[in-house]
Amino acid sequence: MANFQYIALDAKGEQTTGSVQAGSESEAIQQLRAQGLYPTQVVEEGKGTLTEGKTKSKQRGKKRVKKVTGGGKIKPKVLMIFTRQLATLIDSGLPLLRGLTVLGKQEPNPVLRSTVNSLADSVQTGATFSESLSQHPRIFNKLFVNMVKAGELGGVLEVVLTRLAEYMEKANKLKNKIVSAMVYPIIVLFIAVAILVFLMLFIVPKFKEMFAEQGGQLPLISRIVFGASENMLARPYLLPNIVWIFLVIGGFSVLVKVWGSTAGGRALMDAIKLRIPIFGDLNRKSSISRFARTLGTLVTSGVPILQALTITRDTAGNVVISKAIDMVHESVKEGESIVVPLQASKIFPAMVISMVDVGEETGQLPEMLLKIADVYDDEVDNAVTALTSVLEPIMIVFLALVVGTIVFALFLPLINMIKNVDTPS
Repeated sequence: MANFQYIALDAKGEQTTGSVQAGSESEAIQQLRAQGLYPTQVVEEGKGTLTEGKTKSKQRGKKRVKKVTGGGKIKPKVLMIFTRQLATLIDSGLPLLRGLTVLGKQEPNPVLRSTVNSLADSVQTGATFSESLSQHPRIFNKLFVNMVKAGELGGVLEVVLTRLAEYMEKANKLKNKIVSAMVYPIIVLFIAVAILVFLMLFIVPKFKEMFAEQGGQLPLISRIVFGASENMLARPYLLPNIVWIFLVIGGFSVLVKVWGSTAGGRALMDAIKLRIPIFGDLNRKSSISRFARTLGTLVTSGVPILQALTITRDTAGNVVISKAIDMVHESVKEGESIVVPLQASKIFPAMVISMVDVGEETGQLPEMLLKIADVYDDEVDNAVTALTSVLEPIMIVFLALVVGTIVFALFLPLINMIKNVDTPS
């Protein structure tokens, strides 16, 4: 048996040193883990020396959390990958501090790398992981911090991190589907306008010159197209109009943004988002899915229901949904059911209310909420697929009408000319 000196962290993240007797280094590590310690260094006496970190053993009980300001934001996908990697490392038995150090060294994103190194420094000085995360609010929101805190208290940090990664993955996937459904018609409309401008500026004038040399009366549709092309080519006429159009659009956008930042404006805009044709139903379903998944994930991870409702309200992303969740919060605070305020809000469908009611009665509310989220994720997916399949032929027909009208206007006089040539006098 040999003596092994060690530096380890206890369950509170505080550093301690000492020595144990074991037959090998791996046995020494197992002994330390059995004692609830997480070794960062284990060295056999006479074969090396320990490298003291920033926190000495005499600093036990002192927690210092460095205040972090500034910093940038990172993409949800990058944060999701980091969270899943950290969960895997901790689940494999690696101490939190060691896991953060490993991820900090290999992280390619400079903002996240700097943040992870800051987290490692904070944890090494004795702060809890959730306290360290709270110093970076631009990267780790309340949902992330509170779930980690619940995982620390319950001793299931790796499980909570895995749930967080799954939550972010599904939320990001849902967001991308909705964005793709809304962006598609905009892209097609931009292409249609670009083709229209190209034809009117470069193709139509050449045909106009050709028909002018031939003489004769042009059909009405041809005169309209040639006139529009002439107006677009006349810079004294075109430029002021383009400037005014952009000024009006820009001014309107600024006014809407400023008005939307006010409480009344934001509430009205969010209400409109839930009621506009086609996209309103899509927004409603995605908001319900987000509510159910956030609340279900928090409660499943051990966050108290009132605190979970507060976090869900703050991260709802829609004022109308937030007000409904606030009503639920007040109801639960008074010891009443969740179902009544959900029904009174007139936002949540009967199926959601029924499933929540069953979940409350059976004591399986978190599981039922996650099932609701899965159901509505599928509904959003199907709705996006159906919307895209409908929009594709509509936008193609629109593009064909725009181009076809111009082509018809160009070739109709040509066809008439050919007919006149073939007709015997």
